[in-house]
Parts: sequence; C-alpha cells; structure tokens
Amino acid sequence: MILIPGERWPGSSAGAPSAAPAPERPTSKPGRLAVIGLGPGSAELMAPAVREELNRAQDIVGYTTYVELAGPFRPDQRLLDSDNRQELERARLAFELAAQGRHVVVVSSGDPGVFAMAAAVFEALEQSQDPVWHAVDLAILPGISAAQAAAARAGAPLGHDFCVISLSDNLKPWSIIEHRLRQAAQADLVMALYNPRSKARPDQFAQALAVLRETRASETPVVLGRDIGRPDESLTVTTLGAIRPEQVDMRTVVIVGSSLTRRLARQDGGEWVYTPRWYGEASASK
Repeated sequence: MILIPGERWPGSSAGAPSAAPAPERPTSKPGRLAVIGLGPGSAELMAPAVREELNRAQDIVGYTTYVELAGPFRPDQRLLDSDNRQELERARLAFELAAQGRHVVVVSSGDPGVFAMAAAVFEALEQSQDPVWHAVDLAILPGISAAQAAAARAGAPLGHDFCVISLSDNLKPWSIIEHRLRQAAQADLVMALYNPRSKARPDQFAQALAVLRETRASETPVVLGRDIGRPDESLTVTTLGAIRPEQVDMRTVVIVGSSLTRRLARQDGGEWVYTPRWYGEASASK
C-alpha cells in the first residue's frame, strides 16, 4: 500500500490527514492512468482532451500547485497532492491506484513529457515487476509547454532549430549543463532554458550567461517569459549583453536567440522576436 500525505477531497484544506486507505485490488481488470499537461495555467490554453480526462478521473495526483490549477473538481474526486520533489512516489501511488481499477490522472504543468511527470511514470513502470502495473491503461496527454507559451507571446523565436535545457543541477551535474550550453551555443541553436535561477542556486544563471557570451553576440535577442498564461504573467525582451540574473527565477523560461533571431517593432510600441526559417544565403536562394 502506497500513500502520500496530503490526500484530501475538494473543499478540504491542503495537507489534511490522509483519508481511509484505498481498497485492496479488485479482481477486475486494471484501471486507467493518464499523465496530462495543463499547459501554461489558463483554462483556455488547456487541451479539451485534458479537461475531459480530468472530468472523468476518480483520483488526481500531483504537485500541490498544479493540482490546484487543474480544478474545479467534483466532491467525489479525490486529490492526492504532495511536494514538488516527490515525483517517483507520486508515480508509484498513481500506478497502485490504477492497479486497483481506478481512473487516475497525474498532473503536470506545461507538457508532461518536458521536464515533468511522464518520465517519472515510465521510470516507476520500468522498475516495477508487478504485471498488473504493466497492464494498466496508460496514456500521455500533451500540453502547451512553457517555452511554446512564451515564444507565442513574443512572436516566433523558436521558428528554426532549437533546443531545451534545464539549468537545475538537482538531477545532473553542473559540468554536464555547462557542456551542453557551450555545444548548443556553438551549434547556433536557439535555446529555451528552464529552471534558470533559484534561491538555492543564485549564481548558476550568471555562470550560464558567461558561457553563452563566449560565442553569442551581446545583441542576441533574449525573451524572458514568467508565468505566461497566468494572471501575473510578464514578458520581457532584452539582449544577451543586457540581461541581469536577478531578472529571472524558477517561474521564468529564458529563450536565447540564435545569430539569425530578429527583433521587429510593433505599432503599439512593443516588439516581436522571431527566428527566420531560412538559414543563410544558400538556404534563402532555394
């Protein structure tokens, strides 16, 4: 039996004592486990299939902040929310519930396959020898990622080849992050940088900028998208030379342009940022 503190019902307070343990596994076939992406956070940017899956679910499992974004819920739906660093525990709980024949949804923000819960779910499945877990009806439902949401607000900075890199060294060493940044910069890829700066890592974003400035021009456009799709969203267009580390936090996605990324004035006084689909004179002539 796997239980996570924080089990509650809609209308109860977060972190309330767990309800009665889930029933033992029935003899009927296993249930369904869907890993869903909420998108940036606003209801209008959530895929209809995701909303439908949430409406049908019996149990909603996820990080507390994301579970709250996934509502509203019916009184009969059970919420099992937990701390952000309990990904494998959440995945195992979800499989155990689905193995009992229940309809379970695991919630991620953005897209579940981009630095989110889908990978943890598959890791838990690979580690399990339980044939019932492997028989669960497993589905991954995509969502709009933070990089896509910020890019759309800014224009089209991801219009050509790009990569996505997390700057968090919780699960990989900083040396690997620095190597990948340097290689991506040398390859002239647009970069979407997740988890750029936290209270526990106040200096690493400055180190990342130093690496990028080795090969990228100071006038390279940079887009800072914070909480895009939520009430407090903000979008800033700056340059690699001008950006300051204190402008970003863990709720910011940073898009660093390539050598071809451009800034285009808007009539409202703002500006668009886009990366052309062509690359150099040879491509432009085709």
